[in-house]
Amino acid sequence: MTPASVIEIGQHAIEVALLISAPLFIAALATGLLVSIFQAATSINEATLSFIPKLLVIFFTLLVAGPWMITIMTDYMRRLFEAIPGLIG
Repeated sequence: MTPASVIEIGQHAIEVALLISAPLFIAALATGLLVSIFQAATSINEATLSFIPKLLVIFFTLLVAGPWMITIMTDYMRRLFEAIPGLIG
């Protein structure tokens, strides 16, 4: 196993992690932005107001994008396990 292959495996792992987490982060970001605009428009200064909407949106996003996320992760793990014999010898 060469240093280049270790770097390549690490790079692919980071890419998969970012790809899987992107829908949840984008949903949380959009929800936080909408709640903060609502708070600014209504002059409500409650810090905990954004918690429940973010939680609900992330849960819904996980329900919708969950099968896709699992497919991406299992494909990555399958490719990684299939590459073990080539990496060892």
